Amino acid sequence: MNFIRFSDLCANGQVAGQRVFIRADLNVPQDASGQITEDTRIRASIPCIQMALDAGAAVMVTSHLGRPTEGQFQAADSLAPVAKRMGELMQREVPVLANWVAGVDVKPGQLVMLENCRINPGEKKNSEVLARQMAALCDIFVHDAFGTAHRAEASTYGIAQLAKIASAGPLLAAEMDAISKALSAPRRPLVAIVAGSKVSTKLTILQSLAHNVDQLIVGGGIANTFMLAAGLKIGKSLAEPDLLAEASAVIAAMKARGAEVPIPTDVVTAKAFKADAPATVKAAADVEDDDLILDIGPQTAQRLADQLRQAGTIVWNGPVGVFEFSAFEGGTRTIAHAIADSAAFSIAGGGDTLAAIAKYGIEQQIGYISTGGGAFLEVLEGKTLPAFEILAQRAKG
Repeated sequence: MNFIRFSDLCANGQVAGQRVFIRADLNVPQDASGQITEDTRIRASIPCIQMALDAGAAVMVTSHLGRPTEGQFQAADSLAPVAKRMGELMQREVPVLANWVAGVDVKPGQLVMLENCRINPGEKKNSEVLARQMAALCDIFVHDAFGTAHRAEASTYGIAQLAKIASAGPLLAAEMDAISKALSAPRRPLVAIVAGSKVSTKLTILQSLAHNVDQLIVGGGIANTFMLAAGLKIGKSLAEPDLLAEASAVIAAMKARGAEVPIPTDVVTAKAFKADAPATVKAAADVEDDDLILDIGPQTAQRLADQLRQAGTIVWNGPVGVFEFSAFEGGTRTIAHAIADSAAFSIAGGGDTLAAIAKYGIEQQIGYISTGGGAFLEVLEGKTLPAFEILAQRAKG
């Protein structure tokens, strides 16, 4: 994928004295009093900002925060706590500017934070008027917010269309590189793990991957639906019987290509969905009418782990069982360590997946951990993200 990298602009001396507008993802969690409870996104945004400052730019940074109503600013919507935390991390003052669309006074070497961009009327609908006003503020636009890459908004798409130069910041560039490596030109075999409670929420992902991957591992409630489609009983387990035809079609599409959707041969069951419920390992064919399947069994987990260790590329979205309960985490733990041990290039995304990676301490052994939930899922669906599309267009000149 061809696009202009902000790091290259800095290295080539094209940033000195220029006005740089950075669209970051600073949408951090806050408690009831407005205190930031987790600052990973702020920390992740700083390298791009520092890169611009070191290159001699006049730097503006903005982001959305929460779900504000356009045109109706509330104190709870303010980026002031974000600016305060960023200032502490960067050891400098980070002033926050409101009503900034009409003009911003910022000099080379200075950094200002532009108040919550979702307050601006027309932001979510990608107003051309608003996008032109934003583009007029800068010489260089930098998109560094992968979490918003699947949305065509004024601060992510419109400004990229109209700014003199539109580039990808280091965070977005890393996502674009990793996604391209995993899906556009993967080292084979390409194995995808797609797990979650419902087939319906990930059906388009499964259908898209069925035409590209060599193995499609399903887990959670999704696996239960596929077990039903394969003629197995699942007791009281979470499933979507009305989607059996779609699940069967995915199995058939994979089979037609000489690929497979491995169906569990053993499972871990309980009689109730509780952390302290007694866990029973049994053959998949022996599931009783009052059983809940809460994990894949050790035999299935080992078989999948052996295949993952032979993979060339692994895409991971979702734990394969209720890994939050220790009695039902065996499958996810085995899969996680197999991915960590594999020589494959691995890319992982999704909140539950990231939680599993953190739980098993394998962050350093995953090739790339994606920061964008919805954006990552849309990439797996085979969609071209608006941010990727416009940056590729602008790179053509």
